[in-house]
Parts: sequence; C-alpha cells; structure tokens
Amino acid sequence: MERLKLNIVTTDWLAANLDAPDVRVVDASWFLPTDKRDARAEYKRAHIPGAVFFDIDEIADTSSPFPHMLPAPEKFSSRVRRLGLGDGVRIIVYDAQGIYSAPRVWWMFKVFGHDQVAVLDGGLPKWRAEGRMMESLPPMPRERHFTARLNEDMVRTVDQM
Repeated sequence: MERLKLNIVTTDWLAANLDAPDVRVVDASWFLPTDKRDARAEYKRAHIPGAVFFDIDEIADTSSPFPHMLPAPEKFSSRVRRLGLGDGVRIIVYDAQGIYSAPRVWWMFKVFGHDQVAVLDGGLPKWRAEGRMMESLPPMPRERHFTARLNEDMVRTVDQM
C-alpha cells in the first residue's frame, strides 16, 4: 500500500486511484438546518463511485447536549467498520460544499489513530465541474476491522482550555 503523504489529495489522484483495493471514499456532507438541504438524500441521488455516507449527526456522542461531539472510541469503531472503513485502507473524505464538513471527519479519523486519511481538494463541486463519473448505486461495503487508538493530544475539554 502506497502511504498517503499528504492530508489533501487532488481529484486527479482520486480518479487515478479510485479502483485501488485499499482506497475508500467517504461522503461527509452536512448542511446547516437553515440550508434546507438533506445531505443523505443528495448522497443517494449522486456520489463519487463507491463512496459511503458518513453521518456526522449519528457518528457522534448523541447523549451530549452539544452537536457533533466526538463519540466514544467503541462507537466510532463500530460505525466505521460497518462502512467498510478500517485498518489498512486509505480513506479519502469529501463533502458537497467543497471543503466544509469533510475536515471534521478527517480530524475524527486522525483522533482515533487512522493516519491514512485525506480530504479531497475542492470536494464534490470540483469533481462534478471536471465532469467526473458519479453514481447513485448504494455501495455494498464489506465490514473491516478498525482499531481505534484515541490520540488525547488532539482533543481538549473545556476545563483544559
């Protein structure tokens, strides 16, 4: 497996590596309620081939009164395993606004010890503008093992600040 050396990859890189057996693509789109857009519905209509949908609202500490709080390592591991994301894969994250919610998901993977993760430069808008292939087929991910190793240096509590 060629290691990702950068935290950002180009659309050219992704197009050339889309069929690589160790590359997984993640749609991390999320919109503010005032946008009146449904990220999951838009994903179902069209996404980068093979992409899975990462639900930021669900893969979170849903018991917290605050939105999108980091989940427990066990929950994160369980959810991403089901998406076919795990040890030994290079994960490329994008969103429908270009670079909005994708960095949040990139950070979550880094927090849980997965360093082979990058954000797609320009996200879905750039991919579409270049006329690249899209699909509406739901992916059929095979569950993979994900070892969550919490990097506490990347997270601070209110008391620590």
